[in-house]
Amino acid sequence: MFTVSSTDKTLDELLADERLLTLPETADRLGVVVTRVHDLLSDKKLLAYRRDGQRLIPASFLGEKDTVNKFVPGVITLLSDGGYSDEEILHYLFTEDASLPGRPVDALHGHLAREVLRRAQAMAL
Repeated sequence: MFTVSSTDKTLDELLADERLLTLPETADRLGVVVTRVHDLLSDKKLLAYRRDGQRLIPASFLGEKDTVNKFVPGVITLLSDGGYSDEEILHYLFTEDASLPGRPVDALHGHLAREVLRRAQAMAL
């Protein structure tokens, strides 16, 4: 499993410069009611990060056309089914990976998206 060592950044540090959306902001961007965002979270199509008791969704989980990036739910499902916690999945997606290069979450928006899915599948075994 993906583990966080003491030299790795915390999730707070990894997401410090990330644009994080509240659930109502996410609903507005997606053009849906906020209860639909709750459904996406409970169905593991999106993940939320908790800061000061508020659930926040990384804007990088959304595509250019204000839709959920088509690869995000697949990666979440693969890793979740493989026993990874939401926090471990977020940590993996937002940690720099020199072999990609960059962060897996950014690679999901480009030609390396399928490579991230392949790696998630291998990690889940």
